[in-house]
Amino acid sequence: MNQAFDPTREYYNEFSKRYEDERRPNSAVGYHAMIDDLEVEIVERFGRGKSVLECGCGTGLLLERFAAFASDAQGIDLSPGMLSLATARGLNVREGSVTSLPYGDSSFDVTCSFKVLAHVEDIGTAMSEMARVTKPGGVILAEFYNPWSFRGLAKRLGPAGKISDATKESAVYTRFDAPWDIPKYIPAGCQLEGRFGVRVATPVAGAVRLPVLGKWLQRAEHALADTAAANLAGFYVAIVRKAR
Repeated sequence: MNQAFDPTREYYNEFSKRYEDERRPNSAVGYHAMIDDLEVEIVERFGRGKSVLECGCGTGLLLERFAAFASDAQGIDLSPGMLSLATARGLNVREGSVTSLPYGDSSFDVTCSFKVLAHVEDIGTAMSEMARVTKPGGVILAEFYNPWSFRGLAKRLGPAGKISDATKESAVYTRFDAPWDIPKYIPAGCQLEGRFGVRVATPVAGAVRLPVLGKWLQRAEHALADTAAANLAGFYVAIVRKAR
């Protein structure tokens, strides 16, 4: 079946060829490893022994780790290129969009999305879909790009990074949402329960590779993630509870 051209799908199909270049193999103190560890930490907090859906699972690097502690871990992604790598890992994934999730109502205990919602223009529909497939009393973990952060300032003011020899990050739609704007995206029947900050103190990604500073930054990131400093995180995770 022929699909209509989707620039976001094509962007990530192209990105899939290099997506893991800086992620695996990776140093235990690498930038991406630190970010992944923090995101896994918040999912495990709510998802251990429960069913988890990752919206925008990419090549499955996080989903593979969720599967180690969840009773059931599934993922969707828009990009066949990304999904081919996730499938090769033996993960339970399917092609789909966060704005039209291919699951029934109340299917998962935890529904999460990392580095995906920032590329969704119809954020209201995406959040409503994540809430729809979450069980009553379950949790939605929705990560946003924060303009009031080191990362946000660098991304908005600096040159666009490259995902291939021909394509830059500016080729895909990207939104930045301040923490105080997030409540207006919370679907009816859900409540913003908390927040979790990823990349609060790290000024530039390369700083994590420095022997002394890198270790200090890793400790600082884990210590600050659950504090008010999360409002300055590059990746701001809204913790949303669906009513019982």
